[in-house]
Amino acid sequence: MTKIIMHGCNGRMGQAITRLAQLDDSVEIVAGVDITIGQNTYPVYTDIEECKVAADVIIDFASAKAIDKLLDYVEATHIPVVVCTTGLSEEQKARLEEVSKKASVLVSANMSLGINVLFKVLTSISGLLSDAGFDIEIIEKHHNQKLDAPSGTALALADVINKAMENQFEYIYDRSDRRAKRDSKEIGISAVRGGTIVGDHEVIYAGEDEEIVIKHTAHSRNVFAKGALEAAKFLSSTQCGMYSMQDVVGK
Repeated sequence: MTKIIMHGCNGRMGQAITRLAQLDDSVEIVAGVDITIGQNTYPVYTDIEECKVAADVIIDFASAKAIDKLLDYVEATHIPVVVCTTGLSEEQKARLEEVSKKASVLVSANMSLGINVLFKVLTSISGLLSDAGFDIEIIEKHHNQKLDAPSGTALALADVINKAMENQFEYIYDRSDRRAKRDSKEIGISAVRGGTIVGDHEVIYAGEDEEIVIKHTAHSRNVFAKGALEAAKFLSSTQCGMYSMQDVVGK
């Protein structure tokens, strides 16, 4: 059985993961960390440094401002960590790389199986369509409580496309201050925030007289919760290093 510390246990995703974990006999959440109070069936600490509970892996779904202390804890305990928090700074990303030398670290902008399959699809088609003159745009939609924009997933989609094209593209987030024709070597990324939208990502390939749209919609947070638990199971038996959901679903 994989024993898990849930970092951010009383947030929306932390609670979703807790509910799914209760239905999975192969995992157990043995402790949580959160600054808010909730109704939990496991001990919860407001400071991760106070947590002395033995565990196989940590799942992080907290906030970017809490990641630094978490990484100090991982470096000290060598407990593998699944980092699902988005909006990390370049310094924090570099710190993840350093910590991965002492513990297994899995980082993903989106934990869903569908999105990670989509990454593979975009890798295989983007070069062909770009060479054929198709423009590429990404539109992402999330609930009105989401703090970062564009979403980490939207940026990951753009990165996958850009990598397939040898990093030739520039990301454009706002055209309101520009009066110029669209450049063929740009990827437009637009963010919508409203209501209770869980997560909607759309990649548009717009060519002459035709358009291809590839879309992924998350109807509940359970898709991310299930992916996080699968990542935790995978990571608990790995050696030190950096991993992604592509390692979990198979390259």
